[in-house]
Amino acid sequence: MGMITFITGPVRSGKSSWAVAKATEWGEGVVFVATYRPDPSDPEMAERLRRHRAERPRGWRTLEAPADPAAALAALVPRPSGVVMDCLTLWLGDRMDASDHAILEAWDRQLRTFATAPWPVILVSNEVGWSLVPEAPEMRRFRDLAGWLNQRAAQAAEDAWLCVAGCRVRLK
Repeated sequence: MGMITFITGPVRSGKSSWAVAKATEWGEGVVFVATYRPDPSDPEMAERLRRHRAERPRGWRTLEAPADPAAALAALVPRPSGVVMDCLTLWLGDRMDASDHAILEAWDRQLRTFATAPWPVILVSNEVGWSLVPEAPEMRRFRDLAGWLNQRAAQAAEDAWLCVAGCRVRLK
């Protein structure tokens, strides 16, 4: 059975680099699951992606699977020694045209698959609900959904961590 580790925190808190450092313990067969659909009209985001790629060990495979990461992982040959999925809020952003119910069910399916995978999984997510209440209804909806998805991920995880200012706090 797969072991899920959940790492959350605000932007630039150190969660992604710590997830990569933790996953290096699994050897060179790690697969990094990228959940962002690249947008050629966004050069700033392209630069962010380039920096993230440069932080990963060279031997790792990158799997761009924003639609269904669990299914894409199940089809991989050879099997990974471990998986880092970064990040849940980008996965959510790609689904905002669906109903809340459909999004929550899709995430529950991903979690069930990760929990039974033959490799460990690190799920990285952003905490977006610690600031002002967004003015726009769609942003409030996104914040609420991110909170619900994070709760589900933490509940399914064996280990859950909060990163803030480069420091880690074990939640469970």
